[in-house]
Amino acid sequence: MTTTSRVAIDVGGTFTDVVELLPDTGEIRFDKVPTTPAQPTEGVLNAFGTVRAALSGVTMFTHGTTLGLNALLTRTGARTAVVGTAGFRDVYLLGRTDRRTNYDITYRPPPALLERYDTFEVPERSRFDGSVHRPLDEDAARAVAATIGERGYDSVAVAFLHAYANPAHELRMREILAEAAPGVAVTLSHELSREYREYERTSTAVLDAYVKPIVRRYLERLERELRDGGFTGRFLMTRSGGGAMTASAAREQPVSLILSGPAGGVIGATAFGALIGEPNLITIDMGGTSLDASLVIDGEPVLHSGAEFEQLPINTPSLYIHTIGAGGGSIAWLDEAGALQVGPRSAGADPGPASYGLGGAEPTFTDAALAVGYLGAETPLGGRLTLDDALATAALKPLAARLGMTPLALARGIIRISTAKIMGAVRAITVEVGRDPKDFGLLSFGGGGGLVAVDVARELSIPTVIVPPGQGAFSAFGMLFADVQHDFARTSVTALAELDAAGLAAGYDAMIDEARRALAAEGFAPAAQTLTRSVDVRYSGQEHTVTVPAPEGAGDVVAAVERAFTELHERQYGHTMTDPIEVTTLRLRATGVVAKPSLPRLGRRGGGSPEPDGTRTVYVSQERPQVPYARYTREALLAGDEIAGPAVIAEHTATTVIHEGDRLLVGDHGELVISVAAEGEATDR
Repeated sequence: MTTTSRVAIDVGGTFTDVVELLPDTGEIRFDKVPTTPAQPTEGVLNAFGTVRAALSGVTMFTHGTTLGLNALLTRTGARTAVVGTAGFRDVYLLGRTDRRTNYDITYRPPPALLERYDTFEVPERSRFDGSVHRPLDEDAARAVAATIGERGYDSVAVAFLHAYANPAHELRMREILAEAAPGVAVTLSHELSREYREYERTSTAVLDAYVKPIVRRYLERLERELRDGGFTGRFLMTRSGGGAMTASAAREQPVSLILSGPAGGVIGATAFGALIGEPNLITIDMGGTSLDASLVIDGEPVLHSGAEFEQLPINTPSLYIHTIGAGGGSIAWLDEAGALQVGPRSAGADPGPASYGLGGAEPTFTDAALAVGYLGAETPLGGRLTLDDALATAALKPLAARLGMTPLALARGIIRISTAKIMGAVRAITVEVGRDPKDFGLLSFGGGGGLVAVDVARELSIPTVIVPPGQGAFSAFGMLFADVQHDFARTSVTALAELDAAGLAAGYDAMIDEARRALAAEGFAPAAQTLTRSVDVRYSGQEHTVTVPAPEGAGDVVAAVERAFTELHERQYGHTMTDPIEVTTLRLRATGVVAKPSLPRLGRRGGGSPEPDGTRTVYVSQERPQVPYARYTREALLAGDEIAGPAVIAEHTATTVIHEGDRLLVGDHGELVISVAAEGEATDR
């Protein structure tokens, strides 16, 4: 009998996580393999080597990658040019005139992706209503295209004024570029964003063009190697906005993949929260290189249309994810004042932390966790990698000597600093925007999340920590729940008082037709298509908007939109106004629904309590250097099992640590539900 399965693979900075769902039995298998930065496809193919089904038996493959994000972080993307409207050549480099750090005279903005030498202009002009003020000068356009070809650019972003209202000139510019510079990848701004704000739309196009050649080569090679291996299933990529897109669509719009890996975890958190009855969650995903924090409110992930990468706007819907450099591979170092810092620099996958035995010599968070006793050699990471305590201690010694500390005291300090940074990330998405962390549960996952989650929760007075099954590969698990999504938008600034049901419906007609064609081309029958309408609304004279559901049917559109807008405006900003209200943008999310996995329930123990496999000696402080923590194997736990801290729960892909006063209950689906002792009640930290 041929085994069939669905596979999700998430490529991180240190490890590549793989999850396999066997639909016939409902079994879900988790695994990890090292990431291969030099040859990204190699790590993905190695991950496929751990699954039970052959490539020919994989019916759906969902993939998340940080390839585009890493190219942006390291400024190793394509050599990119920008073509704009004559007189607006400098839109991209000027950006917005706001200053983020008013009083720091040493502040320098992040390096730009290109120079003014790389910007070009073509005489043409459309008005905001789509009418043509100045036709495209095709002779000038050909001259610019020829120069782009002669200079050897890899990619070009075309962003003409008001192309969101009339894209004809951008489309013609692409044809001219194809004639004069056929090897150059082209991004048109209106194909990514049909919204006003020229700078944001241009920035989005530049980011897309900057990573497009790299992502295209990667996906084309991966598709070819999978096809040669017998794969004939559906190949999806997770999107920054929380859904998925086909690999062919991803090749054309790679800007949608920049946060694709972290998005998988938020998708999974949303689905898992619904399963266990937890609609309000703070999520922390601690991987090898970074930590991603996000929110699920009332069963829905938080979206925003103002995402940025290093102050560069991305004008496409994205999940609200706050990322910091605090992962398992984050390196400890001393700043100019001699103070201990951790991250953002990471040991990555090559060479990795010192304890991996692959040549790393600098101390990392993982080395510190091993030294204090949170991790141990008796549980190989991913079933393959045995950590070396002697190498971890050796890496800690030089820095400890400079600080006049013991290696174990330094290791404890590294963990506490990392915990403080993670608390800051959680505060940024809760306290700093008016939300109380106590109103949420903390869902922790990633290879390192379980090591620090209860400490983060205790400091922020979060009463409950939830650790899902397969926490080390949970982002990949979440990708199994990702529906295919397309986002459409049209700027149409209209006074709310002038809006009626017929006019609103007419504004969506073209987007709905385009959405249904796109989903049908991807194999989704009408019954598997869902269309969700919303509108951006603001008070007249305001710059920013809030997004509310668009009413459907023939009811009182004005009253419905006004009611939803005032409620949301008061919730977000604490007040309402009597100023006129206007609609700025119509939005449509088109979803192709894929079959969702159902998680099996764990069996229950006939009687008694789970027995520990042994103990780990944990360094808590100089006064308490050898505290015994009971050690359990997570795979041996059953629903209803209870464990009192202090304890370490080791599993195939990660480890969870609870302290004195904390209590753990195993849920029906294998989740670890930890009741966190209040500050002062827990001493083993």
